[in-house]
Amino acid sequence: MAFFGLGKKDRVIDLSEGYKKKIERARSGVAELKKEEPSDSFSIFGNLSSSNSEQPESEEEKKKKFAKRLVDMTNKLDEISTQIYHLQQRVELLERKAGVRSGA
Repeated sequence: MAFFGLGKKDRVIDLSEGYKKKIERARSGVAELKKEEPSDSFSIFGNLSSSNSEQPESEEEKKKKFAKRLVDMTNKLDEISTQIYHLQQRVELLERKAGVRSGA
């Protein structure tokens, strides 16, 4: 598929580096959230009751939201990949009909 110079076999764009960096940032953000727990040295019982009642729910909610976002992004990426494949097939068909040689 050498239409307008796109798709040459010697040129490959690797988009996985940006994806890996985003995943690492997300993981480090989750790790930082786990490290940052409010602690008040003056209050003994107040800290225990608030950390037991509020923290697990919010962390669980964050995990669920993050998992849902990850699933949604994965599904969207799959849909876009399918669309790119179909567009590539259409371009190749048009190239064959027009008699354009592929630069393979």
